[in-house]
Amino acid sequence: MSGAARRGKAKICIAGAGAVGGLIAARLAAAGEQVGVLARGAHLRAIRGEGLRLEEGASQTVAKVEASDDANALGKQDVLFVTFKAHSLRDSAASLAPLVGPDTLIIPAMNGVPWWFFHGFGGKLAGARLDAVDPKGEIARALPPAQVLGAVVHLSSTMPSPGVIRRGKGNLLLVGDLSGKETPRLARVLELLTHAGFDARGTREIQREVWLKLWGNMNMNPISALTGSTANVLLDDPLTVALVREMMNEAAAIGAALGIDMGMSAEQRIAVTRELGAFKTSMLQDFEAGRAPEIDAILAAPCEIGDRLGIPMPWSKTVLGLIRQRAMNSGLYPPSSGN
Repeated sequence: MSGAARRGKAKICIAGAGAVGGLIAARLAAAGEQVGVLARGAHLRAIRGEGLRLEEGASQTVAKVEASDDANALGKQDVLFVTFKAHSLRDSAASLAPLVGPDTLIIPAMNGVPWWFFHGFGGKLAGARLDAVDPKGEIARALPPAQVLGAVVHLSSTMPSPGVIRRGKGNLLLVGDLSGKETPRLARVLELLTHAGFDARGTREIQREVWLKLWGNMNMNPISALTGSTANVLLDDPLTVALVREMMNEAAAIGAALGIDMGMSAEQRIAVTRELGAFKTSMLQDFEAGRAPEIDAILAAPCEIGDRLGIPMPWSKTVLGLIRQRAMNSGLYPPSSGN
């Protein structure tokens, strides 16, 4: 972050100001930060015309932000939050280059295995580029991992209409320097997020936090999308919960090979998911809304890592094949992908 930004307001952009990105943008703007958003279509028009409206319980806040569909119009940023879905980022990463200067801090808040995951981490996979995530290296070129602070989102929000963000459950954002150190740039970002009302916590093991969240998402998401069932139904059925458990065991084996201590058993992690009740996973919601699901970052990437480490993943690969076919047959996944 530049010296000017440390002395005063940081110039902040949220690329992909949908549900989660819009919440971050609105909170930061309401806290007095200089915020710009990349948006498009009806959402962009609504933000330009009426501001970005945040609904939190009975309260409403209208945040004034600079909104554009052109990164060039927003220019170089001090802090760039990237909240695209993983497949969308793969298609649009190069267009974000005008936002990134040599001192720009990049904070991806995304699901699945990110492009930066093996930057200085992973033992024999350190520095590896995953074909399922960044097949041509375009994301890493536009958004250099050396400038990334990793983030894991433990909150929910929705976008009920263009220009409107409705906060859901949770308020936790975990942020960590990829070096594993408590750095000044990490402290600055935690200060920004805390001032904006988030429960922002630093971690020295951001890769572990990514993998822990994925440990639950990579099974529940595709299985729910295949069955149309809410989480409680999947976990109450002895056959589907057995499949969840087998996929979790495969992911735990990868974690162990990467030096990640899961910190709990698969049964304990399943118990945490049970406490959330009858919710629909994000992938099931995507299918129901006719949106492209995040198959590659959430499930194909772990399978690719397993292959590179020589760890068998028969259950995960079976589910990957099934969910890809469902998505292709629904016109939500390119037929050439994964072949």
